[in-house]
Amino acid sequence: MPEPASAQSLLQLIWLASPALPVGGFSYSEGIEAAVEWAGIDSEAKATEWLADQLHLSFARGDLALVAQAIPAWQANDAPRIRQLNEWVMATRESAEFFLQTEQMGRSFVEWLKLHHADTAEVFKDLPASYPVAFAFALSRSGATVHDGCLAFAFGWAENMVAAAVKAVPLGQSAGQRILARLANEIPAAVERAMKLGDDERQAFAPLLAVLSARHETQYSRLFRS
Repeated sequence: MPEPASAQSLLQLIWLASPALPVGGFSYSEGIEAAVEWAGIDSEAKATEWLADQLHLSFARGDLALVAQAIPAWQANDAPRIRQLNEWVMATRESAEFFLQTEQMGRSFVEWLKLHHADTAEVFKDLPASYPVAFAFALSRSGATVHDGCLAFAFGWAENMVAAAVKAVPLGQSAGQRILARLANEIPAAVERAMKLGDDERQAFAPLLAVLSARHETQYSRLFRS
């Protein structure tokens, strides 16, 4: 068993995973709003399966795997590797909305980081960081292990997605908590898998999600930016 995180590291992870972090995550649904209209996500059961599939088929194999690789790259100050990973994120956003999301959240996250790490402006001076890469920087400074950092990143994603589902389907708060419980139970396995993926295995291919995101760009009377 890994050593438990120190109190300071644990608090840092809780803070980073918080949906209250001022980076705009609450304004994105990552396709679920479009899925409600065009993919029949109209119940707690369907929303649960949709998000569980998204966790394992898209998130774990893409951004979560990238964060697992970016944390040690930041710890080693490996600038070429960090830039390579950042370019991969930017190149694999399959819709204009997804590109906007990672760009805007990355920029906002860097602005927040400036309040906590004096060298943030210098570190990101020539790097327009995507959200996963900026988040990995914060994790690398938290004192937590890569494993625990990935758990925090995944749980933060899950909380945002459940909040979006509660609003978009719509669902009650108890239903949202049941969905979050399901995702929390499955996140450890997703993290274990993500940490084993190499560059050639990491991928962001989710055709239905990309189509729904593109359709969301012109969806009538929408709540979310993606």
